[in-house]
Amino acid sequence: MAVADDLDRATDSQWDWVAEHTRGYLASGGTEGHESNGVLTLVLATTGRKTGIARRTCLIYGTEGEDFVVVASKGGADDDPAWFKNLQADPSVGVQVGTRRFTAHARVASPAEREVLWARMAAIFPLYEEYAEKTQREIPIVLLTPRD
Repeated sequence: MAVADDLDRATDSQWDWVAEHTRGYLASGGTEGHESNGVLTLVLATTGRKTGIARRTCLIYGTEGEDFVVVASKGGADDDPAWFKNLQADPSVGVQVGTRRFTAHARVASPAEREVLWARMAAIFPLYEEYAEKTQREIPIVLLTPRD
């Protein structure tokens, strides 16, 4: 079960540029790295479904009411990203958005929610449309609901 405190002790993404961005974001307390290349990013900590080890990554986000919305695109790969598989196994996650840190409950958007949220997220980051064309899978959208 990942919680907000796991953000500090979690293992970084295997992607060097993501890991570097994440470390800078957290080292600054969220004052740097929240906005990157014109988009807003958050740090997500999940619990490894096989290892039980906390893992973290940076993701582009949007909002829906009080929820934060992220896209499990993995650049259009045919397999879901590890962070998505982890939160499916355990939906308790740690999140940092700017300087705000909290524990959240993750859930996959319903088909009706996804239709609206996909358009919103593709407007934020147009490459999502290209990613969708590269894969046969329907790219999941996840809502992160703060618990504290």
